[in-house]
Amino acid sequence: MLARSTIQLLRFHFSLFLMPVFLFAVSQAPEPDVLKTVLAFVILHFLVYPSSNGYNSYMDRDETPIGGLSAPLQPTRELFFTSVVMDIAAVLISLFISVPFAVGILLYIIASRAYSYRGIRLKQYPVTGFLTVFLFQGAWIFYISYAGISKLAVTVPLIPCIISSCLIGALYPLTQIYQHEADRKDGVTTISYVLGKNGSFLFSLILFLLATALLYVHFQSVQQIRHFYRFLFIMLPVVLFFLYWMIAVRRDQTLANFKNSLRMNLLSTLCTTIYFITLIVANH
Repeated sequence: MLARSTIQLLRFHFSLFLMPVFLFAVSQAPEPDVLKTVLAFVILHFLVYPSSNGYNSYMDRDETPIGGLSAPLQPTRELFFTSVVMDIAAVLISLFISVPFAVGILLYIIASRAYSYRGIRLKQYPVTGFLTVFLFQGAWIFYISYAGISKLAVTVPLIPCIISSCLIGALYPLTQIYQHEADRKDGVTTISYVLGKNGSFLFSLILFLLATALLYVHFQSVQQIRHFYRFLFIMLPVVLFFLYWMIAVRRDQTLANFKNSLRMNLLSTLCTTIYFITLIVANH
């Protein structure tokens, strides 16, 4: 039986925050295979993402709040071996979907390890760390998911890939906004630290507006503009909370804390999940 710290630091619940990109890929795939879709969902959300979380925690040994955890326990060697076993299982099971999908999963794992591993530690560099998350948790996951679950050979559309990265990138600095001191003590300079607290909000706003504009372009091109207006309606609570939090932090920077960051993450995930589920229902 796994230790309590291992189970906690795998952060299975955190996988939910990354689920919208996969749901977006399912909604846009022209003819998704049901079995492959379920299998890809399980591989990503119950193996790849938790393993990545666990390995990152093993390297960081956080003593302050991290994504989704207010009081992380200290990792043991068991967490490292568990993450390795989960990675191997993810790649092997991915072969049942396709070889390209398995290769895509392997490349994601390699990028994730390069992000956290102290010998490389891409996360310590603000731009490189951001781009790693921006590309691999966004566009890359959309790309391999879209191609992997489709029944026929398909050309993956570029604009939805960019949208996926913009949505991930918009939220990413806000998950770091309360960790500036802890990250600096660990030798990590995040994009949020470079931008500052107010700058992090502005950066996130720009990426969200870019994602919104690209959604309009995409749905206009496929003659489904009603889906764009649905996006505006469903995402309204996210926008309102974001603006409220941004204004509040300008007045009192202590409000850029774990509690509000988690609220932002939860609300954004809930609304985007609801939205992409409506797209799945509408298209399939």
